[in-house]
Amino acid sequence: MAREVTHEERGPTVLDESDMGDDDLIYVCRCGLSDTQPLCDGSHNATADEEDGVVYKYANDDADGERREIDEIVYENE
Repeated sequence: MAREVTHEERGPTVLDESDMGDDDLIYVCRCGLSDTQPLCDGSHNATADEEDGVVYKYANDDADGERREIDEIVYENE
């Protein structure tokens, strides 16, 4: 499975001790759906039933948004 996510930020986020959870770990989002980017908020749970080999788009890059399959990702500069 894969996901198309739109990113608008142009720079890095600096993480520090204030970003640590109760277990002294920092969880970074890899699914692209977290509302607390770059930190994980558990939104990846919405991806549990995605199928391998399929590209998905979530409406508004929101885990609660409508999920649809897309044929391919088209880049604006192509």
